[in-house]
Amino acid sequence: MFDKILIANRGEIALRVLRACKELGISTVAVHSTADANAMHVRLADESVCIGPPPSKDSYLNVPALLAACEITGADAVHPGYGFLSENARFAEILADHNLQFIGPKAEHIRLMGDKIEAKKTAKRLGIPVVPGSDGAVSEGDDAMAIARSIGFPVLVKAAAGGGGRGMKVAHTEADLLLALSTASNEAKAAFGDGSVYLEKYLGKPRHIEIQILGDGRGGAIHLGERDCSLQRRHQKVWEEGPSPILSPQARNKIGEICAKAMREMQYLGVGTIEFLYEDGEFYFIEMNTRIQVEHPVTEMITGIDLVLEQIRVAAGGELPCTQDEININGHAIECRINAENPVTFRPSPGKITQYHPPGGLGVRIDSAVYQGYNIPPYYDSLVGKLIVHGKTRGECLMRLRRALDEVVVDGVETTLPLFRALVREPNIIDGDYHIHWLEHYLASGDDKSRPG
Repeated sequence: MFDKILIANRGEIALRVLRACKELGISTVAVHSTADANAMHVRLADESVCIGPPPSKDSYLNVPALLAACEITGADAVHPGYGFLSENARFAEILADHNLQFIGPKAEHIRLMGDKIEAKKTAKRLGIPVVPGSDGAVSEGDDAMAIARSIGFPVLVKAAAGGGGRGMKVAHTEADLLLALSTASNEAKAAFGDGSVYLEKYLGKPRHIEIQILGDGRGGAIHLGERDCSLQRRHQKVWEEGPSPILSPQARNKIGEICAKAMREMQYLGVGTIEFLYEDGEFYFIEMNTRIQVEHPVTEMITGIDLVLEQIRVAAGGELPCTQDEININGHAIECRINAENPVTFRPSPGKITQYHPPGGLGVRIDSAVYQGYNIPPYYDSLVGKLIVHGKTRGECLMRLRRALDEVVVDGVETTLPLFRALVREPNIIDGDYHIHWLEHYLASGDDKSRPG
């Protein structure tokens, strides 16, 4: 096992990793920018190192500063959390060159899954169902029209190196295709430095279903059920739950085993999430995230397995925590991402939290790094915390969530709490009848909360 882990992140995920380290008896090093000097993970860590000024590129993305912090403190492993350097294959390689363990997958798997086209080819090869589309990148000069016709309109033009909804355009008809190709390519070039795009079938009202997997890097892998993350705004998840309200145990076991088998074949190491669109009983692979996800607590609540702790254990060469047949899905869990944003316009609202009271009681968990008097800096994401609620049934979970949301007090900044208090009372949400475009329709309907179809 590792002696000392450097946590190369901030906010709630840094605190989450710190907690797992403490439970394993591992010493911790917190790194922070000058803006995060008073952060909770900095206060609780065994050691802390300031790695630069507020901008991410000068601090949390500053690889030489992180290496120096490892050297100064004698850390023997680095946990990247999510975001920042968590899916940077080069960072994983640099750490290996300095005899430091990267707590995450092998560099080649990060690189492979980071390229959407290669990821799709690999998924196809490993027997994972994929969205019908082009075999690789297409340009305006290729016979993109013929490919689009063979897939069937509407088609989605997607950036190969994309993420966060950038470099994605829908072409509803043949007349829209050329414009969608050039717009998506230009967006991708500006955002990611790579203008290559590919085509996929556009699904009308799919669900976003993701399968959590855990591998030991030696050919062993298990899946831990699914999360339904269909409530999204601008391709960013807002509400996640598990198990999905619409998936049968048979469908779960089938797609789960397909994913686990693929990970065994790859000899995948650590945690990962394979994301699908699900429509009319069919799964279509979108991408794989080679890191811990923001919404991992949903899976922890329904399986009883600490994913971050297991992530550290397998990185140190440990065994998987259990066999596939020992995993049971117990009850239901829902996570709400509470952000310091205006609940209508979603404009960030950094500033000082003057009053803070987290909810409590049975089955209620808050993953948050804020406290009363904490200043939310304007330089990073605006996450206040994640409220995760567990119940024996989905109905019990929804009622408990309703109660917990009404208990939360966050004063001094605007938050998205009013949105969640409205959502948990929406008939479509209560019935589990929603899809990936539902929330955008709901928000567009404004004060007239007419239910979207």
